[in-house]
Amino acid sequence: MSDIWAPLDTEFDAWRAADMRLPFWWRDDDAYHVTPELDQLNALSERTGVDVYLAVIPSKLQTDLTAYVTDHQNLIPVTHGYAHQDHTPVGVKKCEFASDRDAGAVTRELEEGKQIMEEGFGTDFVPMFVPPWNRFGNDHKFKLKALGYKGFSTYGPRSNRWSKRGMEQVNTHVDPINWRGSRSLDEPTQIIARMVEQLTARRTGQADNSEPYGYLTHHKAHDVDIWAFSEQLLMKFKSGPADLWSAQDMAKR
Repeated sequence: MSDIWAPLDTEFDAWRAADMRLPFWWRDDDAYHVTPELDQLNALSERTGVDVYLAVIPSKLQTDLTAYVTDHQNLIPVTHGYAHQDHTPVGVKKCEFASDRDAGAVTRELEEGKQIMEEGFGTDFVPMFVPPWNRFGNDHKFKLKALGYKGFSTYGPRSNRWSKRGMEQVNTHVDPINWRGSRSLDEPTQIIARMVEQLTARRTGQADNSEPYGYLTHHKAHDVDIWAFSEQLLMKFKSGPADLWSAQDMAKR
């Protein structure tokens, strides 16, 4: 598989020649308990030296995960919705917190979810909100800010640094899974081509390079090909012009 990485290697050479750095982070979704796949995720994080922002479903959270995260500081818990439950009509794209959903129900779930995360993870919890299916009604975002969330993360290049004033948008940009087809690894050359296109736009000033470039995974859905590709990708970025982003810098002006 080594030859497929040549376009990314060439792009990284251009970054080095331009003396540019790339902020980079890794988010993994749908955690709530300890599984063999979570062990694999943790092992991959430890091997590559890249921390994982673990998006946890609050209403499903089990105590084994809270203890596991305490023992593995490379796993950084953030909030992933409330119950990861769709509340849209048939035929409408899935969303847990659509704008037309009852405001009282939304408020109760957001408040309870944050309380669960704070009580479960204590000071390890990072106040970032990741909506299931990467969708969230704009009419409810002020509730997140009022609850003290400092970060908000979906998928794709952000259009603005601030999701709400004081709540920073930090998205992910590459997902290795072919969700609409095999649900295994997407065509690797196409993944790499998309990354190169995005990174070239950043390097040439056509896209915002201040936004951390995010790798998105779903450990429970991985097969051997996805694990292998993810390891190679993370090692490429770690040895390339990437600087690992830290949530400690989130929402600083």
